[in-house]
Amino acid sequence: MATRHLCRIIAMQSLYEWAFHGYKNNWQEIMERNLQEFGQDIDEPEFLRKLVKGVVENLDTIDSILKESVQSLPFEQIPLLEKSILRLATYELLKGGEETPYKVAINEAIELAKNFGTQATSKFINGVLGTVYSKIEEMKNEKS
Repeated sequence: MATRHLCRIIAMQSLYEWAFHGYKNNWQEIMERNLQEFGQDIDEPEFLRKLVKGVVENLDTIDSILKESVQSLPFEQIPLLEKSILRLATYELLKGGEETPYKVAINEAIELAKNFGTQATSKFINGVLGTVYSKIEEMKNEKS
C-alpha cells in the first residue's frame, strides 16, 4: 500500500475518533497513537501530521464549504465516516494542489469511501467533492 494512502487512512481514522468523542480528546494524541499502531510502514509521517493538523486548524472553513456543498441532507445528518472523509479531501482541495493534485485528492477520498463505506458512500463523496471543487475554484477566482 502506498504510504500516502496509508497516511490518509490513519488521518481519516484519527479525525473520525476525534469527532466521535465530541472534539474533546486531544487530536494529536489520537493521531500519534494511530500512527504508532497502524503506521509502522509509513516513511513520511509528516504528511499525516500535516493533513490532520490542517483539517483541525481549518475546521470552520472546511465545514462551511461542506455545508454549502451538500444539498441532499443537513450537514449535521451526514454520517461521521463520510464527514471525516469529506473534511480530509476538502482540506487537500483547499491547499490548491500544492502537495496533492486535485484529481488525486478526490480519487483518494472515493477510495476511502469504497474501502470503509458502501457503494452509496463513494457516490455521495464523489458528488459532494465535485461541488466542493467548484466552490473552491469560485473562491479563487473571486480573489483574483
